[in-house]
Amino acid sequence: MKAEKFTLLRHFDGMPQPSDFQLESEDLPELKEGEFLCEAEFLSVDPYMRPYSKDLNPPVTMIGSQVARVLESRSDKFPVGCRVVGALGWRSRTVVSEDMPSAVFGLRKLPDLGDLPTSYALGSCGMPGNTAYFGFLEICKPKEGETVVVTGAAGAVGSLVGQIAKIKGCRVIGFAGTDDKCAWIRQLGFDVAINYKTCADIDAALKEAAPDGVDCYFDNVGGMLSFQIRKQMNLFGRISVCGFISSYNEKTGEELKLEIPEKLILFKQLKMEGFIVTRWDQEETWNRGVEQMASWIREGKIQVQETVTDGFQNMPQAFIGMLKGENTGKAVVKVNAQ
Repeated sequence: MKAEKFTLLRHFDGMPQPSDFQLESEDLPELKEGEFLCEAEFLSVDPYMRPYSKDLNPPVTMIGSQVARVLESRSDKFPVGCRVVGALGWRSRTVVSEDMPSAVFGLRKLPDLGDLPTSYALGSCGMPGNTAYFGFLEICKPKEGETVVVTGAAGAVGSLVGQIAKIKGCRVIGFAGTDDKCAWIRQLGFDVAINYKTCADIDAALKEAAPDGVDCYFDNVGGMLSFQIRKQMNLFGRISVCGFISSYNEKTGEELKLEIPEKLILFKQLKMEGFIVTRWDQEETWNRGVEQMASWIREGKIQVQETVTDGFQNMPQAFIGMLKGENTGKAVVKVNAQ
């Protein structure tokens, strides 16, 4: 049986290009005892892939997670027909060992999502969902009545953080990059949405939206926008640093230079903590987050939107589009488009 895969040919310099990838075909080996063959149904494209790719040694299969169905099996643990979610890379089919670690960047059986779409295991009920759930609640520790700012607020993680903050009784201000995205996050319940690309005066807009200052900041973007937000943090504010996507696609030698943050952190007595979601990757803890997110979705307290690209062959375009902010909510690729 054959499989298709995308090979990363070189490290990115600036925004990734379609020419950085090559679609290849390969023959898969016969299964050995304890192995199974799975076929991708949905693949995820996520911001983390851009900085993490620097650790790869091209040419190599591009990294990423997928929801896949077991087609053939010589493993009692993974019978034919069951579904898995795993970091199998940009591949249409994969031979997997049952000994692959059970982890967020390993392999697990698909969680029981009931009537929710299986693709949610790559988003709101998967790694991005737990990034929002634990990264916000465990680090920012929001209190009812506090003001929360979220950047990347219309993305897979930011849109969930804002809704969790509303569940916890907070006032929520979101920054997004288009008027349509701002309108969408208002529909989600954000109290204020600011288009950072068209706003003439970010400082003034944030001051108007948060006249009493900012208590919690969930930072997805870094850069100048984050510097401006930190200036309006209250004493003892908490900052959860999830990403710095504004800098991911800078060309070598063109990195943005900013004032060091220590002055603001010191005099405002801020708590600023970065995190990787694998911190909470113990099965019982991880499942607690997935189950809570799924429960809130079923209760209508959290709304989910996906930007779906049809066709495995369009993986690079989906990835590049996500980095350019073309998605609203979670970006996924559906392999077998009907």
